[in-house]
Amino acid sequence: MCGVTGFLQKPSFNELLRTTVHDMVDQLGHRGPDDHGVWVDSDAGIALGHSRLSIVDVSQEGHQPMMSASGRYIISYNGEVYNFIELRGELDRYGHQFRGNSDTEVMLAAVEQWGLNAALDRFVGMFAIALWDRKQRTLSLVRDRLGIKPMYYGWSHGNFIFGSELKAIKRHPDFDAEIDRNALTMFFRHNYVPSPWCIYQGFHKLPPASILTVDSPESNPSPVEYWNFKTVAEEGSQNNFIGSDEDAVDELDRILQQSVKDHMVSDVPIGAFLSGGIDSSTVVGLMQRHSTNAVKTFSIGFAEESHNEAEQAKKVAHHLGTDHTELYVTSQDCMNVIDKLPAMYDEPFADSSQVPTYLVSKLASERVKVSLSGDGGDELFCGYSRYFSADNLWKETHRVPAALQSLVIRASNSALAKEHGIWLDRLGRFMPGRLKTPNMSHKLRRMGHYLSLDNPESMYPELVSFWNEAQGKLVVGGREPNRVLTQPTRWAKLEDFKHRMMFIDTLTYLPDDILTKVDRASMAVSLETRVPLLDHRVVEFAWRLPLASKVRSDESKWILRQVLKRYVPSKLW
Repeated sequence: MCGVTGFLQKPSFNELLRTTVHDMVDQLGHRGPDDHGVWVDSDAGIALGHSRLSIVDVSQEGHQPMMSASGRYIISYNGEVYNFIELRGELDRYGHQFRGNSDTEVMLAAVEQWGLNAALDRFVGMFAIALWDRKQRTLSLVRDRLGIKPMYYGWSHGNFIFGSELKAIKRHPDFDAEIDRNALTMFFRHNYVPSPWCIYQGFHKLPPASILTVDSPESNPSPVEYWNFKTVAEEGSQNNFIGSDEDAVDELDRILQQSVKDHMVSDVPIGAFLSGGIDSSTVVGLMQRHSTNAVKTFSIGFAEESHNEAEQAKKVAHHLGTDHTELYVTSQDCMNVIDKLPAMYDEPFADSSQVPTYLVSKLASERVKVSLSGDGGDELFCGYSRYFSADNLWKETHRVPAALQSLVIRASNSALAKEHGIWLDRLGRFMPGRLKTPNMSHKLRRMGHYLSLDNPESMYPELVSFWNEAQGKLVVGGREPNRVLTQPTRWAKLEDFKHRMMFIDTLTYLPDDILTKVDRASMAVSLETRVPLLDHRVVEFAWRLPLASKVRSDESKWILRQVLKRYVPSKLW
């Protein structure tokens, strides 16, 4: 993995540009400790920087920023394009010649041959790209389809500045660190700052599957999609996979095998995180199938039984014959990570699993430079428990008789209800049995609110919120902008509410929380993490599967479980 940074400004002295971008690259040394490089054009006011974690073609032929064979394009890129060998074979037939064996060189040749958009359609991988076109004098920033790799950008005092992490951007001498109070408000609701916002005013996260093309530091373009997840979800649900259950399992097994095999391409030691759960066990099972040596696997254990997954992981590892390493950590080990978090994440981030993610990454980094992860399985195969609880909550509340619905809504909104909950507890005696719970006054207030909503999509943002009243009350002067989570009209048109929740999580929670957590925690210890379940070929096939292939008899991830059973007995996970 690598770090990318740079800026576009008015023409300036070559040495000034070079000194500035060198200082910015130095902040990304943890992302790429093996090599640093810069490229500047003082006449154009462009500077590109790169810190390299050498994974494929570790020689100097993979050095970045890299110039294309014709000299037209300069690239600084973070990530991996897994199908570069096939693309190279295709480009060979067009007469392209290659001096090294890196995917970066193949990417540049692909852009020269087909153009940026058509090349992106062919790339299978994870990437954040900065591409300077010397002919058109344009800078294009690109982020992969699912948002696995990060890219921040923004404008400050007439400069366009970008980078893999904010710490690099902050080193630009014209950076203005003014807090965006709207972004802070959204952080308190979600425990992360949602895309495309950033904690600093004037700066943004590039949305997944987007290209931003800038032709001058004064221009203010908007990102343009090159792959539309909403279209993938809608078209997939309208064109379901045709075949038996066994056919569907066979096809998912085949696609996952291809993805995992592709993600194992590396010129350095590779391993995997193993929790003993369905997602990571599937990835490791497929890795071991395609490996002649024992796959190196890593798990973190806790003395607290309620939090410990190490025993399950050990059983799976033993069955598969992996080279397994586990580390039992104490509460003090976790406490010792806390003071590292601000520098690791740059902006407010409060997913508590960032701590064990860092610890398992640190453990893995002592033996490998690349580790595969099972992230993405919950969003693709209906794995989160909230998909079931939210669906049930909506159905249960709207089974309340119409007359009682009206009474509950009026009662929950009354001044008396806000001051005294006793009579609401009495009203709760008349509710359906499954809705009778302790603290009925509180539940009825919430129910009154949910009953007043027109659709379950309006309820879901509150169910995934940690603080519903941050706007105006917690953050003075802050307000929450409209965004895809809070605007159901922008959601995919899907028949089942579970599928709609999976869709919105893939657009929001997955890139902004899960993938952010994994990227920063692993990069802090110079470890590249890959997520084969989020190969876009897997994603597109998963959305062709009906919900019945994902949920059966209230069991989540049904089809993924069937694949895993082929490699690991179900009693072990």
